[in-house]
Amino acid sequence: MATAAPQMPDDLSSIFLALADPTRRAVIARLGQGPASVSELASPFDMGLPSFMKHIRLLENSGMIRTRKSGRTRTCVIDGPGLSNAERWLAEQRKIWEAQADRLEAFVMLEQEGRNADSDR
Repeated sequence: MATAAPQMPDDLSSIFLALADPTRRAVIARLGQGPASVSELASPFDMGLPSFMKHIRLLENSGMIRTRKSGRTRTCVIDGPGLSNAERWLAEQRKIWEAQADRLEAFVMLEQEGRNADSDR
């Protein structure tokens, strides 16, 4: 009997896992304004630097940010492909749901026209 292969997180799952936390979303929002050091990014949050670095590593592993160390300063920047992948997936889902809503609307309109035609007889 074959056993199921363990599920490895794909890129999209890593991105949505990273975006599931408000601290990480705030970091992404801040980095949308431009590069920032880890200490600058951490300053609004009431947590130790080691805990904050876990958020940074998760964002980095998801492919949404890159970090670069220069001396004692680690600078973070947005890394485009990660967010673009999430945006593309959401756009595809939106297109599917809009198509379904359009079909439902057309169905309701036909039903309504049928009822109006029946009441006119």
